[in-house]
Amino acid sequence: MAGMVLGVGSGVFILALLWVLALFLCLFLSRASGFARVSIILIFILALIVTLILLFLPRDTQTPAPVKEIQIVDTFFIGRYFLVSVLSVIFLGSLFLLLIYHIMEPISTKPLHIR
Repeated sequence: MAGMVLGVGSGVFILALLWVLALFLCLFLSRASGFARVSIILIFILALIVTLILLFLPRDTQTPAPVKEIQIVDTFFIGRYFLVSVLSVIFLGSLFLLLIYHIMEPISTKPLHIR
């Protein structure tokens, strides 16, 4: 299997590069006139066809190589729940303070000047 970068294969980067280049070409040609402006549609369709070919005809096998079984153990379980509870209390306290100081703030009317 090919090398993985950020947990995804090289095909994802090829597709991203293809669509970024297609986007830049469409942006550059959007200021043109005549056939160059209409060619934006052709660039989009070409990028779509290349994307579909790359998606439906992969070079690698669909099943990954077997790996040994890994047992995942969450050692920070209690600490994570403690952090979530502290953040929840802070969030609810912030909402309460927002309610008191911002939403329920009285609005005073300006006096009318009658001449």
